[in-house]
Amino acid sequence: QVQLVESGGGLVQPGGSLRLSCGASGTIVSIFVMGWYRQAPGKQRELVASITPSTTTGYADSVKGRFTIYRDNAKNTVYLQMNSLKPENTAVYYCQARPINRSNGYWGQGNQVTVSS
Repeated sequence: QVQLVESGGGLVQPGGSLRLSCGASGTIVSIFVMGWYRQAPGKQRELVASITPSTTTGYADSVKGRFTIYRDNAKNTVYLQMNSLKPENTAVYYCQARPINRSNGYWGQGNQVTVSS
């Protein structure tokens, strides 16, 4: 059974940084398309960043140049480094592991990120 456990969220001031972690059990993250999504109050869940098995990365326009997704195969963990955070980045962030040939995947429990002074 695939389980994803997220950590690293919290409260940070505008301009600050946070790193989210998504550790997997029951599978190997390197065989999935791993994605970070977020959902702000009253808004739909949106894709923030993704990384494929071949380590190709993709980002939402709003986070390009500020957020970095990367994978540590030895730790079976995917990270989202978030720099220059803005109040509009406040949301619950979710990790997803998706088989490359499927449209649905496995989800983590979600992690609150709050950017506020």
